[in-house]
Amino acid sequence: MKREQVLTQLTHCGVVAVIRAPSADVLVDIAKALQEGGVIGIEVTMSTPHAISAIEKVTHALGQNVIVGVGTVLDAATCADAIHAGAEFVVSPVLDPHIIDTTRRLGKVSVPGALTPSEIFTAWSAGADVVKIFPATSMGPQYIKDILAPMPFLRLTPTGGVSAKNAGDWIKAGAVMVGAGSTLVTKEAMAEKRWADITRNAREFVAAVNAART
Repeated sequence: MKREQVLTQLTHCGVVAVIRAPSADVLVDIAKALQEGGVIGIEVTMSTPHAISAIEKVTHALGQNVIVGVGTVLDAATCADAIHAGAEFVVSPVLDPHIIDTTRRLGKVSVPGALTPSEIFTAWSAGADVVKIFPATSMGPQYIKDILAPMPFLRLTPTGGVSAKNAGDWIKAGAVMVGAGSTLVTKEAMAEKRWADITRNAREFVAAVNAART
């Protein structure tokens, strides 16, 4: 899939699931549950055991129905390995131009992390498709609104502290999408394989985003 198509689909959905699974074995079932609830962006973090092979597994099983990406990327080599395994987008908690360069060179969507206005602008200037505001937990939606006031051309997404209750607030503030982790895919649901719970959570997130946009 072309980079522009991936970016369009991710932002249209408006929700990316940030998955820190205890093992790769449950990832396909988690991804299926999320897709049934309307969430197609699946970010497999590098903290997941055997994350690269997990990305390959989910891509092979559900590549036509979801968009698989990689998260918590801290170096360009890991970035390249994940893309070769099937990752369509690359998310990092930090701003590293080498990761952005590698992602763009391989034709994928780049989502580096940044916090201050200078970091955010530097990431965008280096080629980021979307800049992740991280950590967003203590900043709140107003921070995105404040950043976009002088730089409305930016595409921003928050990660950290995003829930179904406040997802709409982030969208109204100007975020193009939100990243959600344990509030979307809970540890209990993963441990007890309660896939229906994850599907229900996904529907709530998507509904909140759609309501904010209308």
